[in-house]
This record gives sequence, structure tokens and C-alpha cells, in this order.
Amino acid sequence: MAKVVLGMTMSLDGYINDRKGSVGRLYQDLEELRKSEVLQESIRNTGAVVMGRNAYDMSGTPNLYAGNYEFQVPIFVLCENEPQKHPKETEELTFTFVTQGIESAIAQAKKTAGDKEVTVIGGASTVQQCIKAELVDELQIDIMPVLLCGGLELFESIGEAPIELEKVRVKEIGERTSIHFRVL
Repeated sequence: MAKVVLGMTMSLDGYINDRKGSVGRLYQDLEELRKSEVLQESIRNTGAVVMGRNAYDMSGTPNLYAGNYEFQVPIFVLCENEPQKHPKETEELTFTFVTQGIESAIAQAKKTAGDKEVTVIGGASTVQQCIKAELVDELQIDIMPVLLCGGLELFESIGEAPIELEKVRVKEIGERTSIHFRVL
């Protein structure tokens, strides 16, 4: 069965966007990141993606996912309501809009991914729901060398109990530090 890997980029002080909602400072190195072995390995290992509705909407033009998005696999979008217009799909990249909660989204993605990984990509609410529901097997956290001093915190609402992690690897990608943890 597929393992669930949560991937996110944050500032050193734990924010995934600034006070204005911009992620620009966290992804200045997007072209370098796209070429990195860390992302290429993630793409090869991913059989399905789970993302929140805000992350889905960030593209501005959902039809641009087909053929252009890094992960050309089935995508499960956690949302309250399905969009009025279904985005363009390909044979590899399909969209399922899940309104029954994070457990349903992860279960559907795991079934689809088979032996490959389910990669959870943003936003903060989706990440927090996965952690609270104990659905995450591994965390891949990229840290950018900036203190945003405000914005949306990645680990703000994940519960009270400590979560034990085991460091698996640390990789440098330009100015970005990628740390991979196994959830114990």
C-alpha cells in the first residue's frame, strides 16, 4: 500500500507565505528546484497527489495543469464544493474533487497510487488535517533562508501531543535545505 509523503516549503520561522499571502520569497529558486534530484525523485515515486482547494486555485488557470504540472498523476483536491467547470485532463493527469474530508481523499489517493507514494502538497489546512488525522508517513520539509516574521504558519494547528520524527536525509538545493523525516 502507498505511503503518504507530505511535502512543503517554509521559511526558517515556519511560515508558508508572508503577511500578504505571497509565496514568492519561498520559491525564487523554482527553476533550480524543478531540475533538482530531490524533486525528480519525488515525481518518479509519486502515484497520486492530494492538495487543498487553495493550492489548486493558486495556478490561476487550472487548465494549465495538464501537460505542465510537475506531477502528471491523478490529483485529489480536498474541497467543500467542486468547481463549476472541470479542468482539462490527460490520460495520466486526472482530477477528483473530494468533499468528504481528508480521510476520504487520502484513501482514494492511496488506492489509485498502488505501490507508489501519495504526495500531499499544500496548503496549510490540508497539511494540518493530515497530521491531526495521523495519515502522514513521511515529511519532506524544504526550508528557505528567510524570516518572514508573519503569515500562515505550517504547523500552527496540529494538536497538543508531540509527534516523534526520525531524520532520513538532508539535501542542499541551492539556498534551499530539504529535510526528509519519517513519522514514528
